[in-house]
Amino acid sequence: MSLHDFYYDLPQELIAQDPLEDRSSSRLLVLDRETGNTEHHIFREIINYLNPGDCLVVNNTKVIPARLIGNKVGTDAKIEVLLLKRNADDVWETLVKPGKKAKPGTKISFGDGLLVGEVVDVVEDGNRMIKFTYDGIFEEILDQLGQMPLPPYITHQLKDKNRYQTVYAKHDGSAAAPTAGLHFTPELLQAIKDKGVNIAHVTLHVGLGTFRPVKVENIKEHHMHSEFYMVEEDQAKLINETKTKGGRIIAVGTTSCRTLESATGEDGILKAGSGWTEIFIYPGYQFKLIDCLITNFHLPESTLMMLVSALAGRDKIMAAYKEAVEMKYRFFSFGDAMFIK
Repeated sequence: MSLHDFYYDLPQELIAQDPLEDRSSSRLLVLDRETGNTEHHIFREIINYLNPGDCLVVNNTKVIPARLIGNKVGTDAKIEVLLLKRNADDVWETLVKPGKKAKPGTKISFGDGLLVGEVVDVVEDGNRMIKFTYDGIFEEILDQLGQMPLPPYITHQLKDKNRYQTVYAKHDGSAAAPTAGLHFTPELLQAIKDKGVNIAHVTLHVGLGTFRPVKVENIKEHHMHSEFYMVEEDQAKLINETKTKGGRIIAVGTTSCRTLESATGEDGILKAGSGWTEIFIYPGYQFKLIDCLITNFHLPESTLMMLVSALAGRDKIMAAYKEAVEMKYRFFSFGDAMFIK
């Protein structure tokens, strides 16, 4: 299966630049993966597709303001640092622009020295390991100095940081939002609970590897970057019981889907625990746990296009995307949603 099999033509003006005022008023394309039939709704009407006894699984990761703008100590040159992955002793794996100014030994000052980073190593893909020094609490300093790491296709400034967080975001650690969850409001989640639908939480800290362009024509040669996930005991129990009783497991977003599929054994039972996953789901993959998926519209030729194609079939996905373009759906992070049932 080649990369070009997952290409579609997207007019630039359909890339959503701003979140809608009301999260749940985005559009919803419902795709039946058996028949390929589609329906068109408003997102809050998702409740009509959820049955009592089903389990909605959300990713409660929280995006950190991971984009830091600083100056190289000595020359004052501007350097941008994106925090990707936290290691021990205040060392982070980062993406640095321009990389050529950040050789090992380089010091970068943020907020007039409130935070100082020193490049200690260069790792694969040219990422830099940076050790940070500061007085106080790192998270508080980051909150003060950092910006939300919006994807490059969003060119507008985000007025409210919280609009790039889900309403249930809890555990700090992501470099990008699990965007399918952005459509839920507290009111909608309450209505879903009141209907008898269980809501379970898992955590996967989204790294930028998810969005890295696939550079190989044969997709099987693509290597995913690892991301940290966590499934708590009580949540695994809730999800497994749902399955045993015949309820459906509905993943909210590709990150929840990848967490569930990573932590589920060949016996179809979800195991509690934490670890790192590099799971790459593409057509031919046999799903072990999830039944349905709520997701946004993804970039052409991305690993996320491959994941949704694995669930619904490539031809059905490509036809649904063509329809979404024709009907002027809004695409990507702040765009509309799809429910694959």
